[in-house]
Amino acid sequence: MPQYQIAVERLGIQPYKHGTEAAHGMAWLGEATTYPQPIGLACTWDKDLMKRIGSAIGDEARGFYKRNPAINGLTLWAPTVDMERDPRWGRTEEAYGEDPVLAGKLTAELTKGIQGEHPFYLKAVATLKHFIGNNNEAGRGDTSVSIDPRNMREYYLKAFEIPFKEGGAQSMMSAYNAINGVPANLSRDVIDIVKREWGMNGFVVSDAFDVTGTVRDHHYVEKLQEAVARSIREGGIDSITDEAAVVTDAIRLALEEGLLTENDLDTALRNTFRVRFRLGEFDPEDRNPYANLDESAILQPAHAELAREAAQKAMVLLKNEGGALPLQADKLRKVAVIGPLADIVYSDWYSGTMPYAVTPLQGINEKLQAAGKNAETVYASGSDRVRLKSVHNGRYVRIGDGEKGELAASAQTAADADVFDVTDWGWDSHTAIAERNGRYLTTDDRAVQASANRIWEWFTKEVFMIRREASDPSLATIATWNDVPVTVDRQTGALLVGDGKAEETANAINVGGIEESRQDDEVQAKAEPFELESVTSGLAKAVEAAAGADAAIVFVGNHPLINGKETVDRPDITLAASQEKLVLEVLQANPNTIVVVVGSYPFALNTLQEKVPAILYTSHAGQELGHAIADALFGDVNPAGRVNMTWYSSVDQLPPFMDYDIIQGGRTYQYFEGAPLYPFGHGLSYSEFRYDELRLPSGRVESGQDAAVDITCRVTNASERAGEEVVQLYVRAGASRVKRPLLQLADFQRIALPPGESADVTFRLPLDELRIWDVTRERFCIESGECTVLLGSSSGDIRLEGRLTVDGETIPPRDLKQVTRAVNYDTYDGVYLDECDEGGSAAAVSGESGWLAFEDSELGDGVSAIELRAASTDHAVVEVRLDGPDGPLVGSCAIPAGGKQEWRSFTFGLTNAAGRRDVYLSARGPVAVSWFRLVK
Repeated sequence: MPQYQIAVERLGIQPYKHGTEAAHGMAWLGEATTYPQPIGLACTWDKDLMKRIGSAIGDEARGFYKRNPAINGLTLWAPTVDMERDPRWGRTEEAYGEDPVLAGKLTAELTKGIQGEHPFYLKAVATLKHFIGNNNEAGRGDTSVSIDPRNMREYYLKAFEIPFKEGGAQSMMSAYNAINGVPANLSRDVIDIVKREWGMNGFVVSDAFDVTGTVRDHHYVEKLQEAVARSIREGGIDSITDEAAVVTDAIRLALEEGLLTENDLDTALRNTFRVRFRLGEFDPEDRNPYANLDESAILQPAHAELAREAAQKAMVLLKNEGGALPLQADKLRKVAVIGPLADIVYSDWYSGTMPYAVTPLQGINEKLQAAGKNAETVYASGSDRVRLKSVHNGRYVRIGDGEKGELAASAQTAADADVFDVTDWGWDSHTAIAERNGRYLTTDDRAVQASANRIWEWFTKEVFMIRREASDPSLATIATWNDVPVTVDRQTGALLVGDGKAEETANAINVGGIEESRQDDEVQAKAEPFELESVTSGLAKAVEAAAGADAAIVFVGNHPLINGKETVDRPDITLAASQEKLVLEVLQANPNTIVVVVGSYPFALNTLQEKVPAILYTSHAGQELGHAIADALFGDVNPAGRVNMTWYSSVDQLPPFMDYDIIQGGRTYQYFEGAPLYPFGHGLSYSEFRYDELRLPSGRVESGQDAAVDITCRVTNASERAGEEVVQLYVRAGASRVKRPLLQLADFQRIALPPGESADVTFRLPLDELRIWDVTRERFCIESGECTVLLGSSSGDIRLEGRLTVDGETIPPRDLKQVTRAVNYDTYDGVYLDECDEGGSAAAVSGESGWLAFEDSELGDGVSAIELRAASTDHAVVEVRLDGPDGPLVGSCAIPAGGKQEWRSFTFGLTNAAGRRDVYLSARGPVAVSWFRLVK
């Protein structure tokens, strides 16, 4: 049952490990081909490319498996399918965007590539993660997200349904969070929807330390044996990623106490072993078409070419005013390459070990050298060079290497002091490199040393919080990664962390991350001021480099492990203030300034969009980053990437972070009514494309099982440069019983066209793309009416529109005389969804009051009473009103105090409740309602 399945020698079963990281290439097993981050792969909008990348990852997985089959398993923990409804999520780099069709179809193709095309044998196995509603990091292990049936069915579940049904995914991972009060590893949707409704016949794995987290973090059950039993029996968990001995001991207790049966274990193990059989583990190799893949599959030259192609296709041209791009290498005399991301390739937590890494500076140099004009490249990082001086003792800081017990000591003079290259990543986060040995400053949580060769661990201990004093910016306090003040030892002058006596925090994976690693108050010490003595101004050097250059290229963005990562959500969506200032100062010195954003998520680039001639975006793109950027900058590749999320102008355009209701909250391009910085699907090209000749069926189109229509348009490259266009098909419903998306992506194609040529692009549109989840009858339906079909280059650049008349069904008025679950409301205020331990979810008041609306209800010639099931921790009141939350009061009932799960039935009379009306349940006090029905 644990992740590491032990050998059963008497049966000829070898040890096997479930779970090998492969988000954008094989990770943590040795050198492997590294592709762009998933957010970058999603920006390609290229299904064929995704399948080829998946196949290459599967090949390398087989190679590592041959190297060590007991440890390097073939069940890969990728892709991440979570819906990215908020760009502040710390793991935005890991998933495929805010739209379920885009994410679903791209991950379906990646899954096909990973698993191969044989009808029985699997090359490797894709594990979709994390099911479900996982889009916040802070508190992920103990918080619950509130998701109603329409949001769940039309948005969150849809993203997973596509790679299961179209991609044939054989595995899935549960999420850390709870949904409507129930931890995800206990969600009945896994069995009821994923395994039964969708027909998934592989296995489900829990996330690391998640089953024990049912006790430790959620405090949902008291005993671990109950947590494992319910995870297996109710939550459909087949493999548990926790410490093996803890898991197996708990399962034995569960068996002894009757919480589990052997049949429960047999069911789970059948699911995992069914997949192991399909991987060919128990068959002769000559039967398995993938058995001949060995270590030679790792780092194939073709895979490096594929990595470069992927990085090229992921480039998104956000702005290009006046033809600022492409640059012409043969006409450039001097190019300034500037910024903290200009001469480095960063890895994120799930990156593999790159066999090589081409930086942007290297890529640009290669282009200029190839042009043969001996152009000069001037580089400036934009980082400051500083010395540190203790205000306490007036002595300079000299940092130890962390070797042979050497710690930091003080220096009498500036000449003996260390000089540090300090990079400001925003929100007080800084990294520093000691020039003496070229290593990052880091900490063992007791002292500060210059001993880290790179930034890559679970806790980013190379981050120091430098907080300058408002009255004197040359003075600052310094704190460590977990916000413990850096102090000066009174005797040695060494830099200490707090009082220097704390135990080191192990750099090992945990669920809570930094919040679980805050040091106790007794090891805290008062922050001491330091003087940051400037040796060289990074800003001044950057301006100097830009002045007189033919072009300045400024690289800004983020470090993948700072300010936003697993366990850490972003504090804002802006660039670091220092980076924006860097760009603007360089722009003032050189109007021919190009900005390249290398980032793990969308940014609010308002000022840059207004003032800079051209902006290019890429994710952290792996080993071929520098080549791909240079290819795009100099026109050897014509950018055609598209953003996979709405790029907002400000967090002010976003609802509260923990609001998971995209419909009422107005989230994503589907429901957002404001003006974005860049709309979903946006991306420019060096070519121009014309759309015409839209063809679609006329007359009424009948809905039904597998019903679909063909939609065709002609796309022409109306320029003198070959290019690629991403043709995007959207739909918009007409009159509807419910609030529908403003636009809804239905499909997309990336096509290549030579200059002046045209191509017909045909989409097969399943009418199921028009369906909604009808909460009144708890099923999908397609409404009758007119539907608008839209084709264009982005959600904000629609070129063609047509109409379809769909012969579907008309949703009848609600019959509230039937038992109606409270969660099946139409709209609400002041309410969240929580567990009802009698089954399903309940609607609970989140503050002092709240209401639920059940619209278009047929009350006939009148109803006389209402019966409802409710629970309340204190005295509360439930009212029934008509036509609005403040509409006519037709009945009310006092709910006495009880327990949170102490469900009781209440019946009370109604007066003047007749006709076809909107019915409102309005509540005051801490009450939750599970279900109700009206009585005639």
